[in-house]
Amino acid sequence: MAIRLGDIAPDFTVDTTEGTINFHEWLGDGWGILFSHPKDFTPVCTTELGAFSARKGEFDKRNTKLIGLSVDSVESHGRWAGDIKETQGAALAFPLIGDEDRKVSDLYDMIHPNADDTLTVRSVFIVGPDKKVKLILTYPASTGRNVDEIIRVLDSLQLSAGYAVATPVNWTDGDDVIIALSVSDEEAKTKFPKGFKAIKPYLRVTPQPNK
Repeated sequence: MAIRLGDIAPDFTVDTTEGTINFHEWLGDGWGILFSHPKDFTPVCTTELGAFSARKGEFDKRNTKLIGLSVDSVESHGRWAGDIKETQGAALAFPLIGDEDRKVSDLYDMIHPNADDTLTVRSVFIVGPDKKVKLILTYPASTGRNVDEIIRVLDSLQLSAGYAVATPVNWTDGDDVIIALSVSDEEAKTKFPKGFKAIKPYLRVTPQPNK
């Protein structure tokens, strides 16, 4: 059965480039991003892993761990890591799951037979501290992911987890946000001491509350 937003992220124990990991234990009380790569020694995946490794500090600041996956072995991942460092200028900075038996790929529905019946698509799952799935993205094998967009979405998820707000189109960290419809105008005066502007009764904007 497909995983949906709000589901508990399926737990698993696997071998990775950083040893055996139990997913839920490894996440601890922080956030996590699990993302799959179709195959080792492929061009788009190489650029992605280099880019995410180079930006790992941005995820660390957000208390978020990264973990990758492909259907190749941990041994293969280790050899591939040398190419990633050589071509992308950044050493692999997070664990890669060896998923030769498709255990995790099947658990997270990462293999789409109409696209490819043996390799994973480019799936992204953001998991919150409560172990629930907060975001799901699916890209075809031919399209590399955008690190800035993953960080932008993570910022939005973390902000809305702490405050009764939503983020508007093209929002980035520091921009004004939208007050949730569940908050009355009277409550908003207390919850958002910086004030708010009611463009419409259902569209009220306020400065980002944690800035």
